[in-house]
Amino acid sequence: MNEPVAPKPTVLHFLPILLAVFLVILTETGLYFFFHDFSLEKIQKRGILTVITDNSPTAYYLYRETPMGFEYELAREFAAYLGVALEVRVPGWNRLFDALLSGEGDLVAAGIARTQERQSLAEFSIPYMPVRQQAIIHKNNYTIETLHDLAGCTIHVRQGTTYEHRLQALQKEGVALTIVSHRDIPTEELIRLVAEKQIPVTVADSHIALLNRRYYPDIKIAFPIEEEQHLAWAVRRKDKALAAEVNAFFKTIKNNGVLEKLYNQYYGAVDVFDYVDLKTFHQRLETRLPEYSRTIRTQAEKYDIDWRLIAALIYQESHFDSTAVSHTGVMGIMQLSENTALALGVTDRMNPFQSIRGGVRYLAELRQLFSDIEDPQTRLLFAMAGYNIGYSHVRDAQELARRLGLGGNTWQDMKTTLPLLQLSEYYTTTPNGYARGKEPVEFVDKVLGYYDILKQKEVAFDKNDQPGGQ
Repeated sequence: MNEPVAPKPTVLHFLPILLAVFLVILTETGLYFFFHDFSLEKIQKRGILTVITDNSPTAYYLYRETPMGFEYELAREFAAYLGVALEVRVPGWNRLFDALLSGEGDLVAAGIARTQERQSLAEFSIPYMPVRQQAIIHKNNYTIETLHDLAGCTIHVRQGTTYEHRLQALQKEGVALTIVSHRDIPTEELIRLVAEKQIPVTVADSHIALLNRRYYPDIKIAFPIEEEQHLAWAVRRKDKALAAEVNAFFKTIKNNGVLEKLYNQYYGAVDVFDYVDLKTFHQRLETRLPEYSRTIRTQAEKYDIDWRLIAALIYQESHFDSTAVSHTGVMGIMQLSENTALALGVTDRMNPFQSIRGGVRYLAELRQLFSDIEDPQTRLLFAMAGYNIGYSHVRDAQELARRLGLGGNTWQDMKTTLPLLQLSEYYTTTPNGYARGKEPVEFVDKVLGYYDILKQKEVAFDKNDQPGGQ
Protein backbone atom coordinates (compact mmCIF):
# COMPACT_ATOMS: atom_id res chain seq x y z
CA MET A 1 0.00 0.00 0.00
CA ASN A 2 1.45 3.28 -1.01
CA GLU A 3 2.04 5.90 1.73
CA PRO A 4 0.26 9.25 1.10
CA VAL A 5 2.62 11.84 -0.28
CA ALA A 6 2.80 15.04 1.80
CA PRO A 7 2.12 18.16 -0.20
CA LYS A 8 5.09 20.38 -0.90
CA PRO A 9 5.24 23.42 1.42
CA THR A 10 4.26 26.69 -0.15
CA VAL A 11 4.34 30.31 0.97
CA LEU A 12 0.83 29.84 2.29
CA HIS A 13 2.08 27.26 4.77
CA PHE A 14 4.50 29.79 6.27
CA LEU A 15 2.07 32.75 6.19
CA PRO A 16 0.93 32.43 9.84
CA ILE A 17 4.56 32.28 10.97
CA LEU A 18 5.55 35.20 8.75
CA LEU A 19 2.59 37.21 9.95
CA ALA A 20 3.47 36.52 13.58
CA VAL A 21 7.08 37.59 13.00
CA PHE A 22 5.92 40.71 11.17
CA LEU A 23 3.60 41.67 14.02
CA VAL A 24 6.40 41.22 16.53
CA ILE A 25 8.68 43.46 14.49
CA LEU A 26 5.89 46.00 13.97
CA THR A 27 5.05 45.98 17.66
CA GLU A 28 8.67 46.56 18.55
CA THR A 29 9.11 49.35 16.01
CA GLY A 30 6.42 51.02 13.94
CA LEU A 31 3.34 50.09 15.98
CA TYR A 32 5.11 51.10 19.16
CA PHE A 33 6.14 54.41 17.68
CA PHE A 34 2.64 55.01 16.37
CA PHE A 35 0.82 54.42 19.62
CA HIS A 36 3.40 55.38 22.22
CA ASP A 37 3.27 58.89 23.79
CA PHE A 38 6.71 60.44 23.54
CA SER A 39 5.69 64.03 24.43
CA LEU A 40 6.43 63.77 28.14
CA GLU A 41 9.73 61.98 27.45
CA LYS A 42 10.73 64.63 24.90
CA ILE A 43 9.89 67.45 27.33
CA GLN A 44 12.04 65.88 30.01
CA LYS A 45 14.86 65.07 27.59
CA ARG A 46 15.13 68.57 26.12
CA GLY A 47 14.46 70.20 29.49
CA ILE A 48 11.86 72.59 28.11
CA LEU A 49 8.06 72.71 28.33
CA THR A 50 6.58 74.69 25.43
CA VAL A 51 3.22 76.16 26.29
CA ILE A 52 0.80 77.64 23.76
CA THR A 53 -1.17 80.53 25.21
CA ASP A 54 -2.96 83.79 24.45
CA ASN A 55 -1.73 87.34 24.90
CA SER A 56 -4.22 88.82 27.37
CA PRO A 57 -4.37 90.12 30.97
CA THR A 58 -5.86 86.84 32.17
CA ALA A 59 -3.49 84.50 30.30
CA TYR A 60 -0.07 85.95 29.50
CA TYR A 61 1.39 89.41 29.00
CA LEU A 62 4.59 91.35 29.54
CA TYR A 63 4.88 94.28 31.91
CA ARG A 64 8.24 96.06 31.55
CA GLU A 65 9.67 92.87 30.05
CA THR A 66 8.39 90.78 32.99
CA PRO A 67 5.99 87.94 32.04
CA MET A 68 2.72 87.88 33.98
CA GLY A 69 -0.75 86.35 33.79
CA PHE A 70 -2.70 83.64 35.57
CA GLU A 71 -2.16 81.00 32.87
CA TYR A 72 1.52 81.90 32.65
CA GLU A 73 1.91 81.48 36.42
CA LEU A 74 0.18 78.10 36.27
CA ALA A 75 2.40 77.00 33.39
CA ARG A 76 5.51 78.12 35.27
CA GLU A 77 4.42 76.04 38.25
CA PHE A 78 3.86 73.04 35.98
CA ALA A 79 7.31 73.45 34.41
CA ALA A 80 8.83 73.53 37.90
CA TYR A 81 6.75 70.46 38.78
CA LEU A 82 8.34 68.64 35.83
CA GLY A 83 11.77 70.06 36.62
CA VAL A 84 12.16 71.79 33.25
CA ALA A 85 12.33 75.33 31.86
CA LEU A 86 9.30 77.10 30.40
CA GLU A 87 8.96 78.39 26.85
CA VAL A 88 5.90 80.38 25.74
CA ARG A 89 4.38 80.49 22.26
CA VAL A 90 1.63 82.97 21.33
CA PRO A 91 0.32 82.00 17.87
CA GLY A 92 -2.93 83.99 18.13
CA TRP A 93 -6.32 83.00 19.52
CA ASN A 94 -7.61 81.43 16.30
CA ARG A 95 -4.50 79.24 15.95
CA LEU A 96 -4.30 77.77 19.45
CA PHE A 97 -5.39 74.27 18.44
CA ASP A 98 -3.72 74.39 15.02
CA ALA A 99 -0.46 75.21 16.78
CA LEU A 100 -0.97 72.32 19.20
CA LEU A 101 -1.81 69.75 16.53
CA SER A 102 1.08 70.84 14.32
CA GLY A 103 3.54 70.33 17.17
CA GLU A 104 4.45 73.96 17.83
CA GLY A 105 3.96 73.39 21.54
CA ASP A 106 3.22 70.70 24.12
CA LEU A 107 -0.06 71.97 25.54
CA VAL A 108 -2.57 74.82 25.37
CA ALA A 109 -2.96 76.89 28.54
CA ALA A 110 -5.03 79.92 27.57
CA GLY A 111 -8.10 80.04 29.78
CA ILE A 112 -10.17 77.95 27.40
CA ALA A 113 -13.45 76.28 28.33
CA ARG A 114 -13.71 72.54 27.90
CA THR A 115 -16.49 71.97 25.37
CA GLN A 116 -17.69 68.96 23.37
CA GLU A 117 -16.52 70.50 20.12
CA ARG A 118 -13.04 71.21 21.46
CA GLN A 119 -12.77 67.76 23.02
CA SER A 120 -13.00 66.34 19.50
CA LEU A 121 -9.77 68.21 18.71
CA ALA A 122 -7.70 67.55 21.83
CA GLU A 123 -7.46 65.80 25.17
CA PHE A 124 -8.50 68.06 28.03
CA SER A 125 -7.25 68.06 31.60
CA ILE A 126 -9.38 67.98 34.68
CA PRO A 127 -10.94 71.45 35.22
CA TYR A 128 -9.29 74.07 37.39
CA MET A 129 -11.84 76.91 37.34
CA PRO A 130 -15.63 77.13 36.83
CA VAL A 131 -16.91 80.01 34.68
CA ARG A 132 -20.17 81.27 33.16
CA GLN A 133 -20.59 83.33 30.04
CA GLN A 134 -21.96 86.75 30.98
CA ALA A 135 -23.61 89.47 28.87
CA ILE A 136 -21.76 92.77 29.37
CA ILE A 137 -23.56 96.09 28.86
CA HIS A 138 -23.09 99.71 29.93
CA LYS A 139 -24.35 100.48 33.44
CA ASN A 140 -26.80 103.04 32.02
CA ASN A 141 -28.37 100.53 29.65
CA TYR A 142 -31.75 99.63 31.17
CA THR A 143 -33.22 97.99 28.08
CA ILE A 144 -31.42 94.66 28.49
CA GLU A 145 -32.34 92.77 31.64
CA THR A 146 -32.95 89.17 30.53
CA LEU A 147 -31.69 86.76 27.92
CA HIS A 148 -34.72 87.41 25.71
CA ASP A 149 -33.94 91.14 25.67
CA LEU A 150 -30.98 90.30 23.43
CA ALA A 151 -33.44 89.94 20.55
CA GLY A 152 -32.79 92.79 18.16
CA CYS A 153 -29.37 93.53 19.69
CA THR A 154 -26.00 93.55 17.96
CA ILE A 155 -23.50 91.63 20.07
CA HIS A 156 -19.76 91.92 19.50
CA VAL A 157 -17.56 88.96 20.45
CA ARG A 158 -14.16 87.54 19.71
CA GLN A 159 -14.11 85.09 16.81
CA GLY A 160 -13.65 81.43 17.63
CA THR A 161 -14.80 81.73 21.26
CA THR A 162 -17.43 79.77 23.12
CA TYR A 163 -19.32 83.07 23.26
CA GLU A 164 -19.71 83.08 19.49
CA HIS A 165 -20.86 79.46 19.51
CA ARG A 166 -23.40 80.11 22.25
CA LEU A 167 -24.83 83.13 20.45
CA GLN A 168 -25.15 81.07 17.27
CA ALA A 169 -27.05 78.47 19.29
CA LEU A 170 -29.38 81.19 20.60
CA GLN A 171 -30.03 82.29 17.03
CA LYS A 172 -31.03 78.73 16.15
CA GLU A 173 -33.31 78.71 19.18
CA GLY A 174 -35.12 81.72 17.77
CA VAL A 175 -33.47 84.69 19.49
CA ALA A 176 -33.19 87.31 16.72
CA LEU A 177 -29.82 88.76 17.59
CA THR A 178 -26.97 89.92 15.35
CA ILE A 179 -23.43 88.66 15.92
CA VAL A 180 -20.37 90.69 14.99
CA SER A 181 -17.26 88.53 15.42
CA HIS A 182 -13.84 90.16 15.65
CA ARG A 183 -10.82 88.14 14.63
CA ASP A 184 -8.09 90.26 16.15
CA ILE A 185 -9.79 92.05 19.05
CA PRO A 186 -9.53 90.39 22.48
CA THR A 187 -12.50 90.22 24.83
CA GLU A 188 -10.94 92.74 27.22
CA GLU A 189 -10.84 95.31 24.43
CA LEU A 190 -14.50 94.70 23.61
CA ILE A 191 -15.35 95.27 27.28
CA ARG A 192 -13.58 98.63 27.08
CA LEU A 193 -15.64 99.53 24.02
CA VAL A 194 -18.83 98.76 25.96
CA ALA A 195 -17.65 100.97 28.83
CA GLU A 196 -17.06 103.79 26.36
CA LYS A 197 -20.46 103.20 24.69
CA GLN A 198 -18.85 102.41 21.35
CA ILE A 199 -20.62 99.04 21.17
CA PRO A 200 -23.78 98.00 23.05
CA VAL A 201 -23.13 94.41 24.17
CA THR A 202 -20.35 91.85 24.43
CA VAL A 203 -19.91 88.53 26.21
CA ALA A 204 -17.16 87.38 28.57
CA ASP A 205 -16.49 84.55 30.97
CA SER A 206 -17.29 85.49 34.55
CA HIS A 207 -13.68 85.75 35.75
CA ILE A 208 -12.78 88.04 32.85
CA ALA A 209 -15.91 90.13 33.41
CA LEU A 210 -15.33 90.56 37.14
CA LEU A 211 -11.66 91.42 36.68
CA ASN A 212 -12.35 94.00 33.98
CA ARG A 213 -15.09 95.64 36.02
CA ARG A 214 -12.25 96.97 38.17
CA TYR A 215 -10.68 98.62 35.15
CA TYR A 216 -13.95 99.77 33.59
CA PRO A 217 -16.43 100.43 36.39
CA ASP A 218 -19.01 101.78 33.92
CA ILE A 219 -19.81 98.30 32.64
CA LYS A 220 -22.56 96.11 34.05
CA ILE A 221 -22.42 92.32 34.23
CA ALA A 222 -26.01 91.77 33.19
CA PHE A 223 -26.82 88.03 33.26
CA PRO A 224 -25.42 84.63 32.24
CA ILE A 225 -26.21 83.31 28.77
CA GLU A 226 -24.94 79.77 29.30
CA GLU A 227 -24.72 77.09 31.97
CA GLU A 228 -21.55 76.73 34.01
CA GLN A 229 -18.46 75.64 32.05
CA HIS A 230 -14.95 74.77 33.18
CA LEU A 231 -11.52 75.98 32.15
CA ALA A 232 -8.93 73.32 31.41
CA TRP A 233 -5.67 72.72 29.55
CA ALA A 234 -5.47 70.79 26.28
CA VAL A 235 -2.88 68.33 24.92
CA ARG A 236 -2.81 66.20 21.77
CA ARG A 237 -5.14 63.22 22.04
CA LYS A 238 -2.31 60.67 21.80
CA ASP A 239 -0.31 62.33 24.58
CA LYS A 240 -1.88 60.28 27.37
CA ALA A 241 1.16 60.33 29.65
CA LEU A 242 1.40 64.14 29.44
CA ALA A 243 -2.33 64.45 30.10
CA ALA A 244 -1.98 62.23 33.17
CA GLU A 245 0.92 64.35 34.41
CA VAL A 246 -1.10 67.55 33.95
CA ASN A 247 -3.98 66.03 35.93
CA ALA A 248 -1.63 64.94 38.71
CA PHE A 249 -0.22 68.48 38.77
CA PHE A 250 -3.65 70.10 39.13
CA LYS A 251 -4.56 67.72 41.93
CA THR A 252 -1.30 68.57 43.68
CA ILE A 253 -1.69 72.36 43.50
CA LYS A 254 -5.31 72.12 44.61
CA ASN A 255 -4.22 70.19 47.69
CA ASN A 256 -1.12 72.24 48.58
CA GLY A 257 -2.79 75.65 48.18
CA VAL A 258 -0.77 76.86 45.17
CA LEU A 259 -3.83 77.08 42.92
CA GLU A 260 -5.73 79.06 45.55
CA LYS A 261 -2.75 81.37 46.03
CA LEU A 262 -2.50 82.12 42.31
CA TYR A 263 -6.25 82.58 42.04
CA ASN A 264 -6.20 85.08 44.89
CA GLN A 265 -3.23 86.84 43.32
CA TYR A 266 -5.11 87.50 40.09
CA TYR A 267 -8.79 87.27 41.00
CA GLY A 268 -8.89 87.84 44.75
CA ALA A 269 -11.98 89.80 45.85
CA VAL A 270 -13.05 90.54 42.26
CA ASP A 271 -16.64 90.06 43.36
CA VAL A 272 -16.31 93.03 45.74
CA PHE A 273 -17.41 96.05 43.75
CA ASP A 274 -17.98 99.63 44.87
CA TYR A 275 -18.76 101.75 41.83
CA VAL A 276 -18.29 105.12 43.54
CA ASP A 277 -15.00 104.07 45.12
CA LEU A 278 -13.57 102.71 41.88
CA LYS A 279 -14.62 105.76 39.88
CA THR A 280 -13.00 107.97 42.52
CA PHE A 281 -9.86 105.86 42.45
CA HIS A 282 -9.52 106.17 38.67
CA GLN A 283 -10.02 109.93 38.90
CA ARG A 284 -7.48 110.42 41.70
CA LEU A 285 -4.85 108.49 39.82
CA GLU A 286 -4.95 111.45 37.46
CA THR A 287 -5.55 114.32 39.89
CA ARG A 288 -3.71 113.40 43.11
CA LEU A 289 -1.16 110.65 42.52
CA PRO A 290 1.14 112.70 40.24
CA GLU A 291 2.06 115.05 43.10
CA TYR A 292 3.54 112.19 45.10
CA SER A 293 4.65 109.81 42.36
CA ARG A 294 8.35 110.70 42.44
CA THR A 295 8.61 110.12 46.18
CA ILE A 296 6.66 106.87 45.96
CA ARG A 297 8.93 105.60 43.20
CA THR A 298 12.12 106.54 45.04
CA GLN A 299 11.08 104.94 48.31
CA ALA A 300 9.67 101.84 46.64
CA GLU A 301 12.92 101.27 44.76
CA LYS A 302 14.92 101.85 47.96
CA TYR A 303 13.17 98.94 49.71
CA ASP A 304 12.58 96.76 46.62
CA ILE A 305 8.79 96.99 46.73
CA ASP A 306 6.63 97.50 43.66
CA TRP A 307 5.71 101.20 43.53
CA ARG A 308 2.20 100.30 42.42
CA LEU A 309 1.62 98.36 45.63
CA ILE A 310 2.76 101.36 47.67
CA ALA A 311 0.45 103.65 45.70
CA ALA A 312 -2.42 101.22 46.23
CA LEU A 313 -1.74 101.06 49.97
CA ILE A 314 -1.61 104.86 50.22
CA TYR A 315 -4.91 105.18 48.42
CA GLN A 316 -6.54 102.69 50.76
CA GLU A 317 -5.16 104.57 53.76
CA SER A 318 -5.94 108.16 52.73
CA HIS A 319 -7.16 108.42 49.12
CA PHE A 320 -3.94 110.38 48.50
CA ASP A 321 -5.15 113.02 50.98
CA SER A 322 -2.21 114.34 53.02
CA THR A 323 -4.58 115.97 55.54
CA ALA A 324 -6.50 112.78 56.35
CA VAL A 325 -7.09 112.13 60.06
CA SER A 326 -8.68 108.96 61.44
CA HIS A 327 -10.89 108.72 64.52
CA THR A 328 -8.19 106.45 65.98
CA GLY A 329 -5.61 109.25 65.89
CA VAL A 330 -3.55 108.11 62.92
CA MET A 331 -3.00 110.79 60.34
CA GLY A 332 -1.38 111.84 57.12
CA ILE A 333 -1.15 110.32 53.69
CA MET A 334 0.08 106.99 55.12
CA GLN A 335 -1.96 107.18 58.33
CA LEU A 336 0.91 106.80 60.80
CA SER A 337 0.30 106.64 64.52
CA GLU A 338 2.21 109.04 66.76
CA ASN A 339 4.39 106.30 68.24
CA THR A 340 5.18 104.76 64.87
CA ALA A 341 6.06 108.16 63.42
CA LEU A 342 8.44 108.89 66.28
CA ALA A 343 10.14 105.53 65.88
CA LEU A 344 10.59 106.21 62.16
CA GLY A 345 11.90 109.73 62.62
CA VAL A 346 8.83 111.37 61.08
CA THR A 347 8.51 114.77 62.76
CA ASP A 348 5.45 115.97 60.84
CA ARG A 349 2.89 113.32 59.98
CA MET A 350 0.95 115.80 57.85
CA ASN A 351 3.95 116.33 55.60
CA PRO A 352 3.17 113.86 52.78
CA PHE A 353 6.77 113.30 51.77
CA GLN A 354 7.91 112.55 55.32
CA SER A 355 4.89 110.31 55.73
CA ILE A 356 5.63 108.35 52.55
CA ARG A 357 9.28 107.89 53.49
CA GLY A 358 8.33 106.72 56.97
CA GLY A 359 5.42 104.55 55.85
CA VAL A 360 7.36 102.66 53.18
CA ARG A 361 10.21 102.09 55.61
CA TYR A 362 7.71 100.79 58.19
CA LEU A 363 6.23 98.34 55.67
CA ALA A 364 9.73 97.14 54.75
CA GLU A 365 10.59 96.62 58.43
CA LEU A 366 7.40 94.61 58.95
CA ARG A 367 8.27 92.49 55.94
CA GLN A 368 11.63 91.75 57.54
CA LEU A 369 9.95 90.79 60.81
CA PHE A 370 8.00 88.15 58.90
CA SER A 371 11.17 86.66 57.40
CA ASP A 372 10.03 83.21 58.56
CA ILE A 373 7.40 83.31 55.79
CA GLU A 374 9.23 81.72 52.86
CA ASP A 375 7.16 83.02 49.96
CA PRO A 376 8.08 86.70 49.28
CA GLN A 377 4.62 87.67 48.10
CA THR A 378 2.91 86.07 51.10
CA ARG A 379 5.43 87.76 53.39
CA LEU A 380 4.41 91.13 51.96
CA LEU A 381 0.72 90.35 52.55
CA PHE A 382 1.50 89.57 56.19
CA ALA A 383 3.41 92.86 56.41
CA MET A 384 0.44 94.78 55.01
CA ALA A 385 -1.85 93.13 57.55
CA GLY A 386 0.61 94.15 60.26
CA TYR A 387 0.63 97.69 58.88
CA ASN A 388 -3.12 97.78 59.35
CA ILE A 389 -3.67 95.96 62.64
CA GLY A 390 -0.23 95.65 64.22
CA TYR A 391 2.52 93.05 64.05
CA SER A 392 1.64 91.32 67.32
CA HIS A 393 -1.97 90.64 66.35
CA VAL A 394 -0.86 88.95 63.12
CA ARG A 395 1.43 86.73 65.16
CA ASP A 396 -1.53 85.93 67.42
CA ALA A 397 -3.53 84.92 64.35
CA GLN A 398 -0.67 82.68 63.21
CA GLU A 399 -0.55 80.92 66.56
CA LEU A 400 -4.32 80.56 66.55
CA ALA A 401 -4.12 79.02 63.07
CA ARG A 402 -1.67 76.40 64.30
CA ARG A 403 -3.94 75.55 67.22
CA LEU A 404 -6.74 75.01 64.72
CA GLY A 405 -4.63 72.60 62.70
CA LEU A 406 -3.59 75.08 60.01
CA GLY A 407 -0.03 75.83 59.02
CA GLY A 408 -0.24 79.52 59.90
CA ASN A 409 2.09 80.64 57.10
CA THR A 410 -0.36 81.23 54.24
CA TRP A 411 -2.54 84.24 53.62
CA GLN A 412 -5.57 81.96 53.43
CA ASP A 413 -4.82 80.88 57.01
CA MET A 414 -4.82 84.54 58.05
CA LYS A 415 -8.11 85.18 56.27
CA THR A 416 -9.53 82.39 58.42
CA THR A 417 -8.06 83.30 61.81
CA LEU A 418 -7.63 87.10 61.86
CA PRO A 419 -11.42 87.64 62.05
CA LEU A 420 -11.53 85.24 65.01
CA LEU A 421 -9.60 87.80 67.08
CA GLN A 422 -12.91 89.67 67.42
CA LEU A 423 -14.51 86.71 69.26
CA SER A 424 -13.97 86.39 72.99
CA GLU A 425 -13.59 82.61 72.88
CA TYR A 426 -10.46 83.17 70.79
CA TYR A 427 -8.97 86.55 71.68
CA THR A 428 -9.00 85.77 75.40
CA THR A 429 -6.53 82.97 74.68
CA THR A 430 -4.03 85.15 72.79
CA PRO A 431 -1.18 87.25 74.27
CA ASN A 432 -2.39 90.50 72.71
CA GLY A 433 -6.12 90.09 73.12
CA TYR A 434 -8.92 91.66 71.11
CA ALA A 435 -8.41 93.04 67.61
CA ARG A 436 -10.75 94.11 64.79
CA GLY A 437 -9.52 91.15 62.78
CA LYS A 438 -11.83 91.56 59.79
CA GLU A 439 -10.28 94.92 58.96
CA PRO A 440 -6.80 93.72 57.89
CA VAL A 441 -8.39 91.07 55.66
CA GLU A 442 -10.55 93.69 53.96
CA PHE A 443 -7.61 96.11 53.91
CA VAL A 444 -5.33 93.69 52.06
CA ASP A 445 -8.07 92.68 49.62
CA LYS A 446 -8.75 96.30 48.73
CA VAL A 447 -5.08 97.17 48.37
CA LEU A 448 -4.62 94.20 46.01
CA GLY A 449 -7.61 95.36 44.00
CA TYR A 450 -6.17 98.85 43.54
CA TYR A 451 -2.76 97.31 42.84
CA ASP A 452 -4.23 95.22 40.04
CA ILE A 453 -5.80 98.31 38.46
CA LEU A 454 -2.50 100.17 38.65
CA LYS A 455 -0.70 97.29 36.95
CA GLN A 456 -3.18 97.35 34.09
CA LYS A 457 -3.24 101.11 33.69
CA GLU A 458 0.57 101.38 33.76
CA VAL A 459 0.44 104.84 35.30
CA ALA A 460 3.64 106.63 34.29
CA PHE A 461 5.74 108.42 36.88
CA ASP A 462 8.04 110.59 34.88
CA LYS A 463 5.27 111.88 32.67
CA ASN A 464 3.27 113.14 35.61
CA ASP A 465 5.86 114.02 38.25
CA GLN A 466 5.28 117.48 39.68
CA PRO A 467 8.02 119.85 40.83
CA GLY A 468 6.74 119.51 44.40
CA GLY A 469 7.66 115.82 44.55
CA GLN A 470 10.60 114.92 46.75
